[in-house]
Amino acid sequence: MKQGTKSHAFSLRLSVLGSALILAFAAPSEAGNLKQTIAANTRADTVQAGKQLNALADYYYKQHARLDPVSATFNGDNRFDDQLTMTIAPKIRAKEVALYREVARRLKAIPRQGLNHTDTVSYDILDYEINAALALENFKDNLLPINHMDSIPVTLANLAGGQSSQPLQTVAQYDIFLRRIAQLPAWIDQAMLNMKEGIGQGIVLPRALVVSAIPQFQKLVTATAESHPYYQPISNMPSSFSAADKARLTKAYAATISDKVIPSLRKLDQFMETDYLAASRSSSGWGALPDGERWYKAWVKYQTTTSLQPEDIHAIGLREVARIQAEFAKLGPQLGYSGDPAGLPGWMAEQAKYKPFTSDAEILDTYKALNTKIKAKLPSLFNVIPKIPLDIRPEPEISRDTASDHYAPPAADGSRPGVFWAVINDPKQYATTEMTTLFLHEGQPGHHFHLALMQEMDVPKFRKFGGNNAFTEGWALYAETLGREMGLFEDPNAYVGHLTDELLRASRLVVDTGLHAKGWTREQTIQYLRATLGYNEADARNATERYMAWPGQALGYKIGSLKIMELRQRATAALGAKFKLSQFNDAILSDGTLPLALLEVKMDKWIAEQQKL
Repeated sequence: MKQGTKSHAFSLRLSVLGSALILAFAAPSEAGNLKQTIAANTRADTVQAGKQLNALADYYYKQHARLDPVSATFNGDNRFDDQLTMTIAPKIRAKEVALYREVARRLKAIPRQGLNHTDTVSYDILDYEINAALALENFKDNLLPINHMDSIPVTLANLAGGQSSQPLQTVAQYDIFLRRIAQLPAWIDQAMLNMKEGIGQGIVLPRALVVSAIPQFQKLVTATAESHPYYQPISNMPSSFSAADKARLTKAYAATISDKVIPSLRKLDQFMETDYLAASRSSSGWGALPDGERWYKAWVKYQTTTSLQPEDIHAIGLREVARIQAEFAKLGPQLGYSGDPAGLPGWMAEQAKYKPFTSDAEILDTYKALNTKIKAKLPSLFNVIPKIPLDIRPEPEISRDTASDHYAPPAADGSRPGVFWAVINDPKQYATTEMTTLFLHEGQPGHHFHLALMQEMDVPKFRKFGGNNAFTEGWALYAETLGREMGLFEDPNAYVGHLTDELLRASRLVVDTGLHAKGWTREQTIQYLRATLGYNEADARNATERYMAWPGQALGYKIGSLKIMELRQRATAALGAKFKLSQFNDAILSDGTLPLALLEVKMDKWIAEQQKL
């Protein structure tokens, strides 16, 4: 195929060259006809190349959805809701790698120069995504299938609530979910095999992460099926179900959970509490693993979509921390604080007047009121507004201890809105200080504008549901800054919340690289976060252990937002009076998620086009 494509491209160049020579000597009427013929041939080649690309993109998405059905569920693709992701199994992992290599080979055979704008963007994104995945191929992340931030057993518990991505409204959907949880024992067996292999190779979790994960699995080992989180569908069964269906489903769920699921989860819990805990490591960072230094650098490149090295990112983080703390020095006196600027976040956390809530409902109502206020201001900052609504919901109880407030994108078919999940553990300790900036990030115009608009674009599905962390989180962090234009930060309490969250993202550059590249310990990182962010010990510990579990993930926020701000400053300087913030914001989002290098090329072209207007 590759040789045939090269031959076609060579023949096309000869054809164009010959046509040019004929045009030079042809009569005017003949030349006009020839120009039309050449233009028609060019359009035909563009259409053909586009068809090839979109067929490949569709193939890639469908095959990847089969290999990762749980992610497909979260994407609103419900074809595989009765299956579990088994890419931790060697045979399935090999199929995944083979898919990446096949797509890379077929992509190279498509003439990029013959594509229209949308298809060119799809080509470049697919090329980046495949190569990024292959760059991680040789690292054995499958030997670390479980951590306290991410595991299939806990994911299933969240899905069982019926408020997440798996629909549980019909009898057929109940049967589908039952078949999914029935496959959990096979996943657990494979996960344990992998972890045992990891023990033999020295690829194991730090002890602190094992200790944090164990309580989650203990909660999943219940005395009865009826008290198990996976039994929630039966507890919440629609009254519209027939008596026969209710009886059948109740019996089937109880039998599957008591006979298959609980014994398997008990075996996993015992393994984690004994063998795995005993084999866990005392070190904290990825760099302590075999080939860990190179492994972490691969994660950094994957998560930031840049060539920045850990040392570069560490230095950027330190500079940003110093800059933001200088802002605290100006803001503190307005709030009645006169101490060390670095102590302002901690002081704010102790002020009772910023903790007015007594119930979950009060907090959710405050977010809903904030959403209404923001919606009224968005048209001045964007010309393109998502059609899909945003809902506000409390985080399910089982994951509240370890979850952070987050956003879930809407279903592709519009059956489920975008959702802002608020994590409320103790309403009386929930402060108003960071609510505004948090909602701008996780709600709108942060993740909701980016990901909901993606659902409305006529682009391949891998673009709608794929992406990279640097753009996704970079945009959301940039969206927080738009609170200034909305007038939301005129309240000093809300503004210090914004700066505190920005300081958090800057601190992440320091501690993530510190942990994984500079040999920082868990305790050293906890102390840095307490001193820099004013965190109590529990918050600093939870944050530290997140970074330990997800190397490099925390880097994308600040690196991405700094790039977008750099592009905005570049556009402002180049366009002067022609610069319109709403047009800039629309342009950033107009192609969906891009690697930062492609985003920069795109926006430089946009600036040049705006200058000509």
